[in-house]
Amino acid sequence: MKKLAILIGVFISVVQGIHAQLYYQADILGNGFQMATIQQPDDYEGKVTCTLVRKPATTNSTKAVLYIHGFNDYFFQEEMANQYTSQGFNFYALDLRKYGRSWLPNQKMNNVRDLKEYFADIDTALQIIKQEGAVYTLLSGHSTGGLIVTYYAQQHYGSKLLQGLFLNSPFFDFNLPQPTKKTGIPKIAKQGVREPDLLRKPGTSTLYGESLHQSGKGEWNYNLTWKPFIAPAPNYGWINAIYTAQKKVKKGGKISQPILLMYSDNSVYTQTWTDQMFKGDAVLDVKDIAERGAKLKGNKTIVVIKNGMHDLVLSPKPVRDTVYKQLFTWLVKQ
Repeated sequence: MKKLAILIGVFISVVQGIHAQLYYQADILGNGFQMATIQQPDDYEGKVTCTLVRKPATTNSTKAVLYIHGFNDYFFQEEMANQYTSQGFNFYALDLRKYGRSWLPNQKMNNVRDLKEYFADIDTALQIIKQEGAVYTLLSGHSTGGLIVTYYAQQHYGSKLLQGLFLNSPFFDFNLPQPTKKTGIPKIAKQGVREPDLLRKPGTSTLYGESLHQSGKGEWNYNLTWKPFIAPAPNYGWINAIYTAQKKVKKGGKISQPILLMYSDNSVYTQTWTDQMFKGDAVLDVKDIAERGAKLKGNKTIVVIKNGMHDLVLSPKPVRDTVYKQLFTWLVKQ
């Protein structure tokens, strides 16, 4: 117990030291967004950073949200941030290590061998947010980010650094045929422990990216180097990291904070373009989210969004308006 207290004290001292040296500058989004690069200890690829983006609420507030993006992703959802700030939340987002603003030349994009690697990024950000005046902090995650924050909350039961959890289409299971999920993925994950750098084939469909980006058929503009239509090929270590976290979340410990889980009412399966891409989840099987979500232990609220896309806040406007209405109605009750 004494050793644990010493380790916690050292961690807090390190975080406080980081905050003391934290330097915010104008973010690439402009419009009042600021960003700060946070140096983290080196890992198996060398130098590591994460990036904290922030925008203050339109009025003085002690409420905050920390947003964690998904795989093949980074924070660019300016409208989402403005929704929070207009509702009195100081907005923060992390570009996790090896993603977006934090991706370094020595790194394979999106690379991870254990999702706990991200816990240091989240710990640091939450501590900074608390030091910047937050009394209530909502931890929000989309897709892989939803898996990460669920895993984080289970592993940090009773943490005073977060007071709520918002899961936007969390990646609770691979969207694959049952034989592949039951046999293929566990086999690859096991091999990923020994040979984490072996590469899987990259995806081949550009349809989801086309449904989002202005250069395709979507309404959003973002950096296609950081969020390409086809993600860089994941390696076996990444598959092991995801599979391991999914298993632990499924077995799962209780989450002490209230949980809001949202996902679409349908999944879209197509090999060619169809406007149904705008009306369903084209990445995950919503039945998996429903099944795993129903088993989360804690005070949970589940909201199914009709015609929601995979990233619910990037759905067509009438749908995302419903998402925000449900979200802020829930937050008022917390």
